[in-house]
Amino acid sequence: MTAIKHALQRDIFTPNDERLLSIVNVCKAGKKKRNCFLCATVTTERPVQVNVVKVKKSDKGDFYKRQTAWALRDLAVVDAKDAVKESPEFDLHFDKVYKWVASSTVEKNTFISCIWKLNQRYLRKKIDFTNVSSQLLEESVPSGENQSVAGGDEEAVDEYQELNAREEQDIEIMMEGCEYAISNAEAFAEKLSRELQVLDGANIQSIMASEKQVNILMKLLDEALKEVDQIELKLSSYEEMLQSVKEQMDQISESNHLIHLSNTNNVKLLSEIEFLVNHMDLAKGHIKALQEGDLTSSRGIEACTNAADALLQCMNVALRPGHDMLHAVKQQQQRFSDLREQFARRLASHLNSVFVQQGHDQSSTLAQHSVELTLPNHHPFHRDLLRYAKLMEWLKNTDYGKYEGLTKNYMDYLSRLYEREIKDFFEVAKIKMTGTTREGKKFGLHGSSGKLTGSTSSLNKLSVQSSGNRRSQSSSLLDMGNMSASDLDVADRTKFDKIFEQVLSELEPLCLAEQDFISKFFKLQQHQSISGTATNEAEEMDGGTLSRSYTSGVPQTVLSEKDMIRQMMTKIFRCIEPELNNLIALGDKIDSFNSLYMLVKMSHHVWTAQNVDPASFLSTTLGNVLVTVKRNFDKCISNQMKQMDEVKISKKSKVGILPFVAEFEEFAALAESIFKNAERRGDLDKAYIKLIRAVFVSVEKVANESQKTPRDVVMMENFHHIFATLSRLKISCLEAEKKEAKQKYTDHLQSYVIYSLGQPLEKLNHFFEGVEARVAQGIREEEVSYQLAFNKQELRKVIKEYPGKEVKKGLDNLYKKVDKHLCEEENLLQVVWHSMQDEFIRQYKHFEGLIARCYPGSGITMEFTIQDILDYCSSIAQSH
Repeated sequence: MTAIKHALQRDIFTPNDERLLSIVNVCKAGKKKRNCFLCATVTTERPVQVNVVKVKKSDKGDFYKRQTAWALRDLAVVDAKDAVKESPEFDLHFDKVYKWVASSTVEKNTFISCIWKLNQRYLRKKIDFTNVSSQLLEESVPSGENQSVAGGDEEAVDEYQELNAREEQDIEIMMEGCEYAISNAEAFAEKLSRELQVLDGANIQSIMASEKQVNILMKLLDEALKEVDQIELKLSSYEEMLQSVKEQMDQISESNHLIHLSNTNNVKLLSEIEFLVNHMDLAKGHIKALQEGDLTSSRGIEACTNAADALLQCMNVALRPGHDMLHAVKQQQQRFSDLREQFARRLASHLNSVFVQQGHDQSSTLAQHSVELTLPNHHPFHRDLLRYAKLMEWLKNTDYGKYEGLTKNYMDYLSRLYEREIKDFFEVAKIKMTGTTREGKKFGLHGSSGKLTGSTSSLNKLSVQSSGNRRSQSSSLLDMGNMSASDLDVADRTKFDKIFEQVLSELEPLCLAEQDFISKFFKLQQHQSISGTATNEAEEMDGGTLSRSYTSGVPQTVLSEKDMIRQMMTKIFRCIEPELNNLIALGDKIDSFNSLYMLVKMSHHVWTAQNVDPASFLSTTLGNVLVTVKRNFDKCISNQMKQMDEVKISKKSKVGILPFVAEFEEFAALAESIFKNAERRGDLDKAYIKLIRAVFVSVEKVANESQKTPRDVVMMENFHHIFATLSRLKISCLEAEKKEAKQKYTDHLQSYVIYSLGQPLEKLNHFFEGVEARVAQGIREEEVSYQLAFNKQELRKVIKEYPGKEVKKGLDNLYKKVDKHLCEEENLLQVVWHSMQDEFIRQYKHFEGLIARCYPGSGITMEFTIQDILDYCSSIAQSH
C-alpha cells in the first residue's frame, strides 16, 4: 500500500499541487468487484482545499487515472455501519449515498480517522460521523493545546525570517566575547540584559541632553504643518477643476465603449454572413449539373458527381446556434432539399433504364454462347456502371429509400438475366455430358435433371446375376446397347470430369466478379461490418427488400453489409444451386462412379472458396452442393454393397471371379486415380473399409451356396484376386484386409489340395488311416502287422492295386478335375497343381515312414518312387 501511495502522489497529486494524506482500497458494494482507491488530499496553496478523490486503474495499461473528486465540505455523513463489530463496509453521503467495501477494516478506520481530523482542522461545517467507534474518534481528537500549537506553527512559519550575514557576524562576535555563552546560556542572557539596560539609560540621558534641539525641531514641525495646510487648499481647488474633466472623460469613455461594441458586433455579423455564404452557397454550375447534367457521358457523370458532393457538403454544414431561425437559411435549406430530391429522382430513373437496357443487350449475346460451354462476360456492363459508384454512395447517404429501390430493381433485372444465362449454360453442359441434342431428349433425356433409358442399378443386377467369364458379360451387354457403370469407357468418365470442372470454373469467376461489383457499386464492405442498433429482425430477400430500422429519421443498419452482399448474391444467383443439383443428379444417373469425380472437384472448389471468404455466397452455395455430392457418393457405395448382398449365382456353370470382386477392383483403381492428393481422402478410406468388408462377407456367402464349384475353390480364387488387387494398388488403410485376404487364400488352397488328394490313392489312404487308428489305441507300431486286417499280406494286396500306371492315371484324372474347377481368369492351375505335387510327395513319405516303423524288415515298398511322382506330374502338366 505504501508503494501505491507514493506512486499516486507522484503521478496524480503532485502535478496538481496536492498532498495525499490517506488512502483506502475499496470496491462498490453489491456489484461485480472492480477495485479502486479513495484518497484524502489537501492542496499545498492557500486557501487550503480538502478533497476526497476516486482513483482507478486504466483499462489500457498499468497506470492510474483520476476518475471523480468530491470536496470535503460537500460530505454530510460518514456511516461506518457498525460501531461495535468490525466491518469493512462504510457509506459516504455526498450529493447521493456511495456505498463502499474496504479491503480491510484497518484501512477503513485509518481513512475515517483522517476524515475526522481534516474536518476538525479545516471545516467550519461539522460532518456527522455515524456508527463510528467513540474510541476511534477520541484517538483522533487533538487537545486544545495541540490545536493551538498546530495553529501557531503555521503562523510562525509565515513570520519567520532568515538572519542575514551581518546579523550572523554580530552574534558570533558577541558570543566570542563571552566564553561561557554556550556552556552557560542563562549567565550569557543575564549579561546581555544588563548591557541592554545600560544602553537604554545612555539613550535617555542623551535625549534629555538634547532638549534645545527638540524645541527647534518642534518649531520646524509647526512651520511644516502650515505649509501642508496651504498645499491642501491648493489640492482642493485642483480637485474641483479635475472633477469636471473627469465627467467629460467618463462621457468620452462611454462613447468609445459603444463605438467598440458596435465595431465588434459588425465584425461578428460579417463573420457569420461570410460563414453562411461560404458554406451554404452552391455554384450555378453545380445547380445546372444537378438539374440538367448529362448522365450518359463520362464528363457529365463527373460534373454531376462533383455537384452532388458540393450539395451534400452544403446540406451537412454544422450551423451555429441561431442560424436555423434565419429565414434566408430556411429558404436555402429548402432549395437544397428540392435539388437533392430532383437529382435523386433523375439519377434513380436513369440507372433503372441502364439496368433494363443491360438485360436486353446481354440477352442478344446469349446465342453465341449456346453451343459453347462458357458464360457471357459482364465486365463491360460492370465497367460502365462503376462510373456511377460515387453517385450511388451519395444516394445511399442522402436518400436511402431510392437507393434501396435501385438495389431491388438491380436484383430483379439481373436475377432474370442470370437465370436465362445459367440455365442455357447448364443445358449445354447436360447435352455435352449425354451426347444428345435438344431434339433428341425424348430418346434418352427427359426433364431438367436428365434421365437415361437404362438404369445403372438394373444393369448392375444383370452383371452380377450372370456367371462365368466377365468379359463375355460385358460384350453381351454392350451388344444390347446398354452400358453398365462398371464397364463405362474411361474416356467418357474423363470427358464428364472435364465438363464438370469447366462448369465450376465458369461459375466461380462469374460469382466473384458480380460480388466484387456489388461491393464497389453499392458501397458495401465485404470484410467489415457496420455496427447498428438491430431493433427488429429483418431479412426479406425474396421481395428484394433490405430491411432497415429508422430512429429519429436516421437509418441504422440491421444487417451487416457483408450479410447484405451475401443476400443480394443469393437473390441474383438463386438458380445456381438447383441447376448444380440437377447436373449432379444427371451425372449420377449416367454413371454412379461420376460421384467420385464430382466429390473431388467440388471439395477442391469449396476449399478454395472458403480460403477466400468462408461466409461468402459462393462458399455457402458450393458447400450446400457438396453435401448433395457426398450423399450421392455414399449412395453409390451403399448400392454396391446392396448389389453384393443380392447377388445370385448360376447352378450350371462354375463361379470363377465374382462380378462384385472385379467391380471392387475397378472401383478401387478408379478411386485411387481420382483421389490422388485430394482433400476428401478420408471419405474414400471409410468407403474402402465398408466395401471390402461387404466383399469378404459376400464371397463367403456365395462360396457356401455354390453347388457346381467347390467352396474352397470359390474362396481361394476370389481372395487371391482381392489380395493381388490390394497389393497392386497399395491402399494404406486396407493393409489389414490385404493380410486377411492372403491368409484366407492360403488356407483354402491348402484345404482344397488335401481334400482333392484323398481320392487318387483312396484304398491306400483308408488302410494307413486304420494303421494310425490302431497305434492311437495303444498298440505298438511293430505289433500292428500281427493284426489280421493290417498284416503284411493285406498291405501287399493294397499296394498292388496302385502300380505306377494307375497312379499316373489317377493324377491325370485329378488334373482334369482341378482344371474343370478353376477359372482361366485367375490362372491358378499351375499353382494348385504344384501344391498338390508337394502334398502327394509328403503323403508318400508319410506312408513309407509308417511301413518302415510298423512292418520292419518286411521289404515291402510302394510300386512307384518320388521321382516317378515328379515325372508323372510334369508329364501331365505338359500334356494339358
